[in-house]
Amino acid sequence: MNITQEKIDDLNAVVKIKISPEDYTEKVDKTIKEQAKKSNLPGFRKGMVPPAHIKKMYGKSILIETINGLLSENLNKYLTDNKVEVLGQPLPVMDDTKDFKWDGTDEFEFDYELGLAPEVKFEISAKDKFTQYVVKADEETLASRIKNIRRSYGKMTNPEVSAGDDVLYAELAQLNADGSVFEEGVKHTGSIRLDSVKDKATLKSLTGVKKDDVLTIDIQKAFGSDAAVIAKLLGIEEEQATALTGKFQVTVKNVNRLEEADLNQEFFDKIFGEGVVTDEAGFTAKITEEIESMFKQDADRKLQNDMYTQLTEKVTMDLPDTFLRKWLKATNEKLSDAELEEGYADFAKNLKWTLIENKIIKDNSIEIKYEDVFQTAKQRLEAQFRMYSPAPMPEDQLAQYTTTFLQEKDNGNRIFEEVKALKVFDYIQSVATLKPEEIAYTKFAEMN
Repeated sequence: MNITQEKIDDLNAVVKIKISPEDYTEKVDKTIKEQAKKSNLPGFRKGMVPPAHIKKMYGKSILIETINGLLSENLNKYLTDNKVEVLGQPLPVMDDTKDFKWDGTDEFEFDYELGLAPEVKFEISAKDKFTQYVVKADEETLASRIKNIRRSYGKMTNPEVSAGDDVLYAELAQLNADGSVFEEGVKHTGSIRLDSVKDKATLKSLTGVKKDDVLTIDIQKAFGSDAAVIAKLLGIEEEQATALTGKFQVTVKNVNRLEEADLNQEFFDKIFGEGVVTDEAGFTAKITEEIESMFKQDADRKLQNDMYTQLTEKVTMDLPDTFLRKWLKATNEKLSDAELEEGYADFAKNLKWTLIENKIIKDNSIEIKYEDVFQTAKQRLEAQFRMYSPAPMPEDQLAQYTTTFLQEKDNGNRIFEEVKALKVFDYIQSVATLKPEEIAYTKFAEMN
């Protein structure tokens, strides 16, 4: 077997692979004999099929499979051994002039296009400057979070008259244009959350009602044409909810109210553990700490995005764009030319960042260990659980969730890539200049 590389330019090359009968004959004969021993064909005892018969029936397909295996194995080995850094994957060059007999006597020659990774040169130093935002909890955000926590630990009551964020358990029936009930229309008993009503006039009409009251609402107007909310309320598909028009009769069956939990020691102990918080000031301080901890994650993402943007603009490199476009089309059959052109700039930018990441990792001998992946996954899961309850999950239970989560290949790969990115960003932070700046959450949110 002979493999050679012809460099077209700094970003493109062609690899030529020549395969002679002596490279594949032994492998083909071995496969034929193994197949003969396992075959169960009419007219022959199992395992007693003559190899010549197998060759006659399946010889060509076995030869093709053998050649494909040799190509894949030796092409990858050649690229690895010769440290050829490629982008995408090698693409076979179609040549209709080559007419192989596939009879075991062919001298095969196959060509593959390569997109070569460019040489990446850059330096990160204190001259690279970034703003590191310290996001503070404003009163509105803090009050909203405290209210949600108190409600989640509160109790359900049934007041006589609706108000505020109450939930109306009601029967809804679609009406005809004349106001009568549409017998073949949508009918459903569900819960109307007053905090999901978008139209002020509708909200006003639903406030102050009591059990057995009957009123009429415009379903699309009431919920701002939010198909997901309407579908859930009426027990229908979102597509049907989008097309739904007209008014609905609402018959109130009950008024439900979630009363906020009292700020007392029992409440504090239930959330944070016995004696950790003893008064309202301590409770507010703990919630503020929790919120600002979550905000720090948002601020970190902002900093990382700024680093990504600044460095991809700073570092100049050429890519084998023609090859990459061809490779994307070859590996995504449903990708249209218009979709390719629309998304290529973002693809190229992300690829450029990957090359920057790889150079930082290589030049600084950065390691990514399983423990790093495990701890990051655990932190992400813990943050998700805390969205529903500030009470910490037992360590052993959280560890078990994390192990199960990482057993899913996609999850493991995603967290690995996240850890890789975090280590790169940590390195950039260690050498660049960071300027801390406090900012209220509401203003910070406007920046994203």
